[in-house]
Amino acid sequence: MNAPVTTSVPRALPAEHRQRLMGIAREVAFATGTRLFEEGGHADRFWIIRTGTIDLDMKVPGRRAAVIESLGHNELVGWSWLFPPHRWRLGAETASPVRAYEFDATVVREMCEADPEFGRSAAQWAGAVVARRLHAARTRLLDLYGPYGSGGLR
Repeated sequence: MNAPVTTSVPRALPAEHRQRLMGIAREVAFATGTRLFEEGGHADRFWIIRTGTIDLDMKVPGRRAAVIESLGHNELVGWSWLFPPHRWRLGAETASPVRAYEFDATVVREMCEADPEFGRSAAQWAGAVVARRLHAARTRLLDLYGPYGSGGLR
């Protein structure tokens, strides 16, 4: 099912590219506690959250997985699909019922190759997400496992 272009589509992409991306979106729903992907698994799709919350987590040797960040409305879930070797860098689980747009990563990568401007926009969008998630992971892990007060940046 193709999703309509709405204001909830990320503004990080130019309007034309948002419209093209949403043209291949599929609406999906997940119950609370649904595991979307595991760290190290094959990254073959990604989502944009419409409603609900998804927790990103990271395996920590000898400990329970640490929740790195909670994502909500209009946020991208998954960026590993864009960068080889297309393996998830984190895990993800729904923290509440979720409705989202789902995208086939292979189709989007083909769109990126066929249209370099679209590909550049997608890479910039995903790259900005990677930078935010890296910062969030660093801060969260320092807060959980570092000396008191080490999670803040100087």
